Amino acid sequence: MFQVGDKVLYPMYGAGIIDSIEEKEVLGVKGQYYLLNIPHVNMEIMIPVGKAEDLGIRQVVNSEVVDDVLRFFFEGDTDPVMFESNNRFYRDINKKKMKSGDIYQESEIIRDLTRKSNLHKLGMEDNNMLHTALQLVTSEIVQVKGVEMEKAVEMLQSVINQAKDEKEKQEALG
Repeated sequence: MFQVGDKVLYPMYGAGIIDSIEEKEVLGVKGQYYLLNIPHVNMEIMIPVGKAEDLGIRQVVNSEVVDDVLRFFFEGDTDPVMFESNNRFYRDINKKKMKSGDIYQESEIIRDLTRKSNLHKLGMEDNNMLHTALQLVTSEIVQVKGVEMEKAVEMLQSVINQAKDEKEKQEALG
């Protein structure tokens, strides 16, 4: 059970803070609800305490995990089949990764779609997926590192730009 003030991640919505735990009556049934404040989208969500685990709600990762994600952001290979312009199979895989709430899997989405965008313009669905993954990862960085959203975006963008620069250097060298 989470406590008031806990920083948690709600898959597909992002990281936020448990503002309160309240007794509410919904559809004639009384129950305990977390009131989760997700600041990056200016949203408050009521979550039944007993369903939090089923919904994938978890504590945010620690600072070392965020550092690890940023340090190894572009390591690992991307399946070349993903670069095909209309690959529903990979979109379905990315949706599962997104719903997992796992920061490493969300980072893989960013890595793979960024690589794909370097080859050709992303379609609307891929572009939306990339945008959502970026929001989820940056929202967790905000909660873990205690920085403003702009700083978290800057941290992530710096890693993305660094990877692009390294790729360009490798291509120039042959």
